[in-house]
Amino acid sequence: MSAEGPTSSTELPPPRRPKVIKTNQQQVLLYVALTLLLSLATVWAGRAWLHNSETLTFAVGAANSDEALFATKLAALLKNSASRFRIKIVNNADNAKALAQFDRRQADLAVLRTDAKVPLRARTLAILEHDLVLLLGPGNKKIKSLAELKKKKVAVLAENDSSLAFVRSILDIPADSPDAAKIQMAPQGATLDKLFAPASGFGAVIAVVHASKAVRDKAYEQVAKRGGFTLNAIDEAKALARKFPGISDETLTAGTLSASPEIPDDDLDTIGLELLLVAQSKMSATTAGDLARIVYENKSALGLDSGFATHIEPASVEKDAFVMAHQGAADYINDDTKSFMDKYSDMMYLGAAALSVIGSIFAAIYTKITRVAPEKASELSTAILDIGERIEHAHSLDQLECLQDELEGILRGAVIGLRDGTISTDGLDTFKLGYEFVRDDIGMRRDYLKRHAGEIEKIAAPAALPPSEDSNVVVVKTAQSA
Repeated sequence: MSAEGPTSSTELPPPRRPKVIKTNQQQVLLYVALTLLLSLATVWAGRAWLHNSETLTFAVGAANSDEALFATKLAALLKNSASRFRIKIVNNADNAKALAQFDRRQADLAVLRTDAKVPLRARTLAILEHDLVLLLGPGNKKIKSLAELKKKKVAVLAENDSSLAFVRSILDIPADSPDAAKIQMAPQGATLDKLFAPASGFGAVIAVVHASKAVRDKAYEQVAKRGGFTLNAIDEAKALARKFPGISDETLTAGTLSASPEIPDDDLDTIGLELLLVAQSKMSATTAGDLARIVYENKSALGLDSGFATHIEPASVEKDAFVMAHQGAADYINDDTKSFMDKYSDMMYLGAAALSVIGSIFAAIYTKITRVAPEKASELSTAILDIGERIEHAHSLDQLECLQDELEGILRGAVIGLRDGTISTDGLDTFKLGYEFVRDDIGMRRDYLKRHAGEIEKIAAPAALPPSEDSNVVVVKTAQSA
């Protein structure tokens, strides 16, 4: 047997198998953990985006004022309902100073009565209350017109001094005129009985009261039973409403102040003011609309025990409204608010696209680290060419058959790998070309070995040489010496 070629079939290397990349379990666990973290981050970001807390500053007067108590109820409602809004209440000495703070843009919300100076950037969210102007005369004395009051000493029964300026303005009495002293604020805690007493000297009382309180106040009924006052109509109501944009003409229905005796005994004209919940014009339409919706839908919960804000009304959306409605509130009132999909569809599409990109990246990472990586068919050509290089060293049909079996094993493994996906079709043509070349080369070598079988046997196992003449001589000489 030649020392250069394989000496037996057992010395030939086994058929080459396709390589398989095993899954790295730690990488899989890492991928799963990252996927969970991404999902949690996405949910958290979405929740934070939809429920991001927004703090609104509410400027009000004294802590015991109706406006401050309403703001407190609104803040509690928003907190208990898990709303994204939070209310920060800022108290001032009075509501006029609260409006000044609002005008300086130091507050997002305030309560404005329509006789006040309206901040340029104020927009209405809701009508909280109506203030009624009640013209009361002592006993059975009727007051035919407001002009008569210029000759009388008049008490203004109201919660704050702003109503005093309002009464003087509707009576057309300048604050620095001598007649202005006749229009006085009623003493703190004064009742109608005391004001109409002869000792007080008041010839009329103008009460500026919340409509919700007036219908609940039993004091009017008690004083009326004693014949203590007469409720007079303000016949100039429509003219005053045209002259002062913040004034509205109101109608008191029969029995508003007292059922027995019935006061008024018939529908009666008077004037009134509105108390508006206003917001800064810069407030987003979404925020204003959501806040207006909350106020409208929770009217019963926001009303005070005194009656304030128990009849909340939508803001006027007319273009000639004294204080224009905020666009967000107007959209809600007009049912023009966008649905969730309308508002956030663009963001959802962008989010879906971003998640798709992120998901594709993670899917690629997952595929890279978890799946069985297929071997290219062209990589098997190296094993085939290795067989081809060993063909010339095969000096027997047995050795050639071993190479043939190895070649067929590679082919069989390639077919199985292509079926299972462990081998890709990349370089398949190269593999086929190499296989056919080596297969033909083995066939040619087989033919060669068959044709020269005798010569190869002589080369592999040479015959014994005959004895040389020198050896015979040695034998003879040995015999002679013997």
